[in-house]
Amino acid sequence: MKITGTLINYYFHCKRQCWLFGNRINLEDNSEDVRIGRVLHELKDEEKDNTEISIENIKIDRITKDYLIEIKKSDADIEAVKWQVLLYLKKLKDKGIDKKGKIEFIEKNKQDKKIHYIELTDAYEKELIELSNKINNLLATKRPPLLMQQAKISNKCKKCAYYSYCYI
Repeated sequence: MKITGTLINYYFHCKRQCWLFGNRINLEDNSEDVRIGRVLHELKDEEKDNTEISIENIKIDRITKDYLIEIKKSDADIEAVKWQVLLYLKKLKDKGIDKKGKIEFIEKNKQDKKIHYIELTDAYEKELIELSNKINNLLATKRPPLLMQQAKISNKCKKCAYYSYCYI
């Protein structure tokens, strides 16, 4: 399966969410947080001329002369977004386009800054290959990963589009 930015993001966020989405069980249309994210993207797009671009199986929020820009509502999971941007940078590099990554957060809750920069290195490229293999192996399993046994449901679970699937 071709790995998308969403799959990478979900892999870091929650393996079960990644498996469900990768196996075409999509509950995102029912999520208020997903709707808010889409509206925020639309509002940002109205401000700029260089808006969302689709290349193969990825959607890039914005490209400038120097940067590939990914816009996120919240800074809750910076590691997931970092790898999503690295995948996009790799896809562009494979097409002969070298850019740096720029992640813009609309809401700054957990990080000390709203903008983060990243560059694709040889080490990151190797890790992307390993990550893609791990995701493909996860998606090839017959069933989604079991829920972690938790004393209480985490806040990220409560905001997830798959919450009703997992807990209700």
